[in-house]
Amino acid sequence: MQAQHGSLTSSSSAFVYRDAPDVERYSACVHCGFCLEVCPTYQETSDENLSPRGRVYLIKQAAEGTLTLADGLQDPVFTCLDCRACESVCPSGVEVGALIEKARGQFHQAADHTGESNRLERLFLRGVFAHPRRLRALRRLLRVYQKSGLQPMARRLRILHILPAHVREMEAVLPPVSKRPALLDLPEVVEPTDTQPDTTYKATAALFTGCVMDVFFSDINQATARVLNRNRMRVRVPKSQVCCGALHVHAGDRDQARLLARQNIESFLASDADYIVVNAAGCGAALKEYPELFREDPEMLAKAERFAARVRDVTEVLVEAGFTAPRARLERTITYHDACHLCHAQGIRRQPREVLTSIPGLNMVPLPDSERCCGSAGIYNLTHPEMANQLLERKMDDIPEDVDAVVMGNPGCMLQIRLGVYRRGVNLDVLHTVQLLDEAYRREEQTC
Repeated sequence: MQAQHGSLTSSSSAFVYRDAPDVERYSACVHCGFCLEVCPTYQETSDENLSPRGRVYLIKQAAEGTLTLADGLQDPVFTCLDCRACESVCPSGVEVGALIEKARGQFHQAADHTGESNRLERLFLRGVFAHPRRLRALRRLLRVYQKSGLQPMARRLRILHILPAHVREMEAVLPPVSKRPALLDLPEVVEPTDTQPDTTYKATAALFTGCVMDVFFSDINQATARVLNRNRMRVRVPKSQVCCGALHVHAGDRDQARLLARQNIESFLASDADYIVVNAAGCGAALKEYPELFREDPEMLAKAERFAARVRDVTEVLVEAGFTAPRARLERTITYHDACHLCHAQGIRRQPREVLTSIPGLNMVPLPDSERCCGSAGIYNLTHPEMANQLLERKMDDIPEDVDAVVMGNPGCMLQIRLGVYRRGVNLDVLHTVQLLDEAYRREEQTC
C-alpha cells in the first residue's frame, strides 16, 4: 500500500494515509506515567495499553513500522475517551488527543479504501449530521414520536425491546424536543430589547447553535442569546452554519470534518462578529482546533486561525467581556461537573464557577474528582456502553447527597448524567450553566 497524501513517518510506517500522527508529538512522551492516575480507562482496567503513554507508545511503534494497523492498535486507539485528562497533567505537553484522532483517521481511511467502513456510523455522521435539512427532519420525527402518543405506545407494547438496553435507556431520558430549533427560530440579528439609543454594545457575538444542542436543548441556545443580550452584546445567528464536525474527527472521518469546518469558517467570518460563542464544550474544542485540519492548505489555515481566535465558550466570553451579576436570588444547592472538553481541551475551569457563584442564593457544593469523564465522550456511550456505564456509575457515586442539581457545560454530559439520574431514580435536575444565569436574570426582570 502506498502513501496517499503527505510524507510517511518512515518507509515502513503503518500510517500511509493523509494526516498521519506527528513524529514531534509522539516523540515528546518521556513515559513518566503521570497520565496513568487521571486516565479513566486505565483506572478501570489497569491495562498499560489502555493508558495514554501506552497508546502513544503503540502509535510510535506503528509509525516506525514495528506494528501494523492489524497488530492490536485499533482497540487501544478507539477505546480512548479522547477526554484529554492526560494532557492536563503531562509535563512534556504531549497532545495525546491529536495523536489519537489522527490514528483513528488512518483506520477510517483504510476502511474506506477496503470498503469495510461502518455503514451505520457512516449513515449518521455523513448522511444525517453533515446535512442540516436531514438533521432537522430527524428532529421533527422525534418530536412527532414524543407528541403523538407513539412514545408511550411503543413503551407499553415493548417495541423498544428490540433495541440494545443502553439505547432503550437513552430513549427514556431524551428531553422534550421543542417545536422549532433555535437556528430557525432566532432572527439573524438579535438585538437587546431594553438597550437605550445611546447605549454602546460591548461586542457582537455570533452564536453557534450546534447539532445535539439544537435538537435536544434548543432552549439553552435561546437562553444563551438572552444572556448575551442582557450583557449588552448584539447576537448574530449565521443561518448557513452546520455541524462542527467534532463527532467526525472523533470517528476518524477528517475529510468530512474538513468540509463542515470550511462551511462554518466561511459562514462565521462573513458575520464579522467579535466573538463566536458556543455553549457546548465538545463543539467549542472542535471549533478552536479547526487549524489542525488545514495544516496542508495555507489559504484555509489562515482563515481557520482567524476563526479559532474568535471562538469562546459562553462563560469564557461573559467573564472576558464583563458580565452583570444578577440581583434575583435562586435558592438552590448545586454541584458542578467539569466537561472534559471544557476543562482539559480548552482549559476553562474558573469562568463557569465565577458565573455560578455570582448568582445570589446559589450554594455550590464541590463535586469530588469533578474533572473525571462521565463516559459520554461524543458517541462513546453508544459505541462502548460497558466502559461508559462504569464511568457513569463512578460519577453518580461522587455526586453529593444534599444537592438538587448537577450543572455542566456540554449537552453530551447532560444526556449521560440524565441517564444516571434515571437509573438511580433520584430527584436531581441536570442543568447547563447558562440556564441558571438566565433564570436569575428573568426573575430579576419580573420583580422590576
